[in-house]
Amino acid sequence: MNTSSKTFYRQIFALTLPIVVQNLLSAMVSSADVIMLNSVGQSAISSVSLATQYSGVLFMIFFGLGTGITMLSAQYWGKKDLHAIELIQGIALRFVLICSVLFFLAAQLIPGPMMTLFTNDPELIELGTGYLRLVSFSYLFWGISEAYLACLRSVERVTISTLLSTLALALNVGLNAVFIFGLFGAPKLGVTGVALATSISRGIQLAACFLVSIRSPDVKLRFSCIFRHNRILFSDFVHLSLPALGNDLSWSVGFSMYSVILGHLGSDMVAANSIVVVVRNFATVLSFGLANSSTIWLGKLIGQNEMDAAKKDAGRYMKLTVATGILGGLLILAASPFVLGYADLTPKALQYLKYMLLINTYYVLGIAVNTTLIAGVFRAGGDSRFGFICDTIDMWAYAVPMGFIVAFLLKLPPMVVYFLLCTDEFAKWPWVIRHYRSFQWMKNITKEYK
Repeated sequence: MNTSSKTFYRQIFALTLPIVVQNLLSAMVSSADVIMLNSVGQSAISSVSLATQYSGVLFMIFFGLGTGITMLSAQYWGKKDLHAIELIQGIALRFVLICSVLFFLAAQLIPGPMMTLFTNDPELIELGTGYLRLVSFSYLFWGISEAYLACLRSVERVTISTLLSTLALALNVGLNAVFIFGLFGAPKLGVTGVALATSISRGIQLAACFLVSIRSPDVKLRFSCIFRHNRILFSDFVHLSLPALGNDLSWSVGFSMYSVILGHLGSDMVAANSIVVVVRNFATVLSFGLANSSTIWLGKLIGQNEMDAAKKDAGRYMKLTVATGILGGLLILAASPFVLGYADLTPKALQYLKYMLLINTYYVLGIAVNTTLIAGVFRAGGDSRFGFICDTIDMWAYAVPMGFIVAFLLKLPPMVVYFLLCTDEFAKWPWVIRHYRSFQWMKNITKEYK
C-alpha cells in the first residue's frame, strides 16, 4: 500500500482536516470564555483558568482512554473487525464512567480545597468553588461522548466526530454569551454562566451521539457492551491504555503543577498565563491534528502488516510536524500585537504577557514534534510505554522540581521561572528522536481473541 507523496498528502489532508477543525473549535471555545469573561474582570478570568485545570486533567484521562481505543481499534479496523471494536468500546466505557463519577463527587464535596491547591487568593477560591460545583455535571456526559467519538475516528469517520464536537462547542459559545451577558432575559451569571453553558452543551452532545449511533452502519453506542467481557481484549486494552493514560495523566498533572507554581507568583502571572494558553492552543491545533491522524493512518497500515509503507509514511509525518511547529510559532508572533492590544490586564500582567508570547513562538515547535511522535506515531504501533516513561521523567524529575526550586527557594523573577519551565519539551528531544529512528515502536498488536 505504498502511496505517492501527492496521494499521501491528499489523503492525510482529508483525514487530518476534520480533526484540526475539531481542535480549532475547542480552542475557540476556550478563547471565547476568556474573551467574554474579560468584560467581567481579571479575577473571573483567573478563577476559571485555575478551576479548569481539573477539567484539563479529566480531559487527559479521557484522551488516554481514547488513545487506547484508537490504538487497538485502528489496527482492528485494518482487519475490518467491527466486533472487536465494539468490545473495546465497552471496556473503555467502564473506565470512563468510574473516572467521571469520581471527579463529579470531588467537585461537589471538596471544591474549596481543590481551588486552594492552585491559589491562596480568597476571591479566586470563592469564584472557582461555584464554578466547579456546576461544571462537574458536564463530567458525567463528557466521558461517554469522548469514548464514542474515539471509536468513530478509529474507523475513519472523522467528519461525523467533528460535527458532533462542533455541535457541543457551538452550543457552549452561544450559551456562554446568554448566561454571561444576560441575553434574551436570562440573568447575568458571570463565572457561573460559563459552567452552566458547559454542562448543558455536553448533555446535548451526548444525546446527539445516541442519535448518530442509531443510524450508524458500523460503530454503535450501546451501554450493553459494558457488560460483555473478553479476557484477551481487556488485557490488551489495559496493557496499552494504562501506559497511555499514565503518560497523559503524568503530563497533565505535571503541567497543572506549572499553574500551581505560577498561581503562587501572583494574580498578574495567572491572568497573563490564561491568555497565553489560549493563544498556544490555537498555534498547536495542526500539531495535535497530525498526532491524532497518524495514530489512525499508521495504525491501519500496521494492522494490515504494511510495515514498509508505515515506515515511509511515518517519515512524512515527521516532516509535516516540523513544518506545523514552525508555522505555529509564526502565528503566535503575528498575533502578539493584537493580543496585547486587546487584553484588559494590569500593566504588570501585560508586561508578563508580552514576554510569555515571545517564549511560546519557539516552544510550540518542541510541543509539535513530541506530540506527533509520542502521542501519535509511537502509539500507532502499540508503543505507549515509552511516552509514559519519557514524560514522567521529564516532568517529575526535571521540570516540576526545577520550577519549585527556582520559584520558591531561589525566588527568581517570575519571567525567569516561566522561561525555565518552557525548556521541558526540548529536554526530551534526544530520547524521543532516537526512539523514533529505532522503529522499535512498530508492532502489529491485533490477535485472535474469539
